[in-house]
Amino acid sequence: MTTAFEELQWRGLVYDATEGLAQRLSKEKLTLYNGFDPTATSLHVGNLVPLMSVARLQRLGHTPIILAGGGTGMIGDPGGKSEERNLLTREQIEANVAAIRGQLTALLDFEVKSNPARLVNNIDWLEPVRMIDFLRDVGKHFTVNYMISKDSVKSRLDRDGSGISFTEFSYMLLQAYDFLHLHDTYGCVMQTGGSDQWGNITAGVELIRRTRGVKAEALVYPLITNADGSKLGKTATGTNAWLDPKRMSPYRFYQFWLNTGDADVGRYLKIFTWLGQEEIAELERLVAERPELREAQRKLAQEVTGMIHGETAVSRAEQAAAVLFGGDMNGLDAADIQDIFAEVPSSNLDKASLEGEGTAVVDLLIQSGLARSKGEARRDIQGGGIYLNNERVTDADQAASLAQTIEGQFLILRKGRKRYHLMQVMA
Repeated sequence: MTTAFEELQWRGLVYDATEGLAQRLSKEKLTLYNGFDPTATSLHVGNLVPLMSVARLQRLGHTPIILAGGGTGMIGDPGGKSEERNLLTREQIEANVAAIRGQLTALLDFEVKSNPARLVNNIDWLEPVRMIDFLRDVGKHFTVNYMISKDSVKSRLDRDGSGISFTEFSYMLLQAYDFLHLHDTYGCVMQTGGSDQWGNITAGVELIRRTRGVKAEALVYPLITNADGSKLGKTATGTNAWLDPKRMSPYRFYQFWLNTGDADVGRYLKIFTWLGQEEIAELERLVAERPELREAQRKLAQEVTGMIHGETAVSRAEQAAAVLFGGDMNGLDAADIQDIFAEVPSSNLDKASLEGEGTAVVDLLIQSGLARSKGEARRDIQGGGIYLNNERVTDADQAASLAQTIEGQFLILRKGRKRYHLMQVMA
């Protein structure tokens, strides 16, 4: 049986770690934490890297704490940014934490008796701290030279000469204090995070060593990018791939993973799924030998979508994907249709024209541009090449009525195998 450290290693999730952590994870059950700043009402795909890693550690017997940075999120981490973050209000932070709480249950077990996950908010202990106490108990343990040598600060100082505010400069000390507080309160001895957090995390390790005489641990994951160097978690349009179905539908979420490139899919199966080494190795073999099948991408999309949104969402997403290849539209709602056909040509259709007997399909074909004349439209119908809502139109005199629309909002015309046109019904 592999140890926790070995499990993370073969999945490509160990960028750096404190000396001796591998042995300690194999012999002890540790309490660890990973933090995130709640800057939005949803987690996104990038957050899955640390959260999946923490979830693996929980399944192997370790106890995870998820720290929502309600306090530090109001200040902003300087690491990886070229300018200071816009500061959020306490009300915004609290709303974001509340929204994210439910998403964590898809990944972590908060009910298991032996090592339940815990969600904490650092504003609860940072807000009451008096400045004099903080400077005396924390600040005196760190020199300015130590702090500016850390990459998260140094990169900002070196980048363009614009510098860094004292507010963000203090972030490292606040994060170190978080680690100390969790150590004292819950016996937490390990912090995890992205590789850009190494300086902040080791500051906490150092603070615990100096003030408590205890060896604390750090483990950081590599920053995951696509093979082309683009940032993981961004869609083709540059927007975040959110976990909240209100911000990104399960269909689009499924498509995000289905569109993974061959060069990335093996890594992503290791990082984002619970599949074992043998099954992933077999999928990687299929990528090498039969890439056109896209079996690995399909499995990746199924696994991650099922984990975040449930198996029903997977079934609906696969049905929706099949629609573009002539699949059945029954059971799909207007929101599904809008997602599926977001990138096909579209036009508006007056609702009044569909009332009563409706409008001839021949006329809709001309209006949509799928046919140049009534004669061409009739010939296409007689040739079996015209479909309404993916059902073949067999009568050249057939009309489309309001009853045939999808939730009174859409009609889908198709010519041939793949030439679609979305007609949106307007009141």
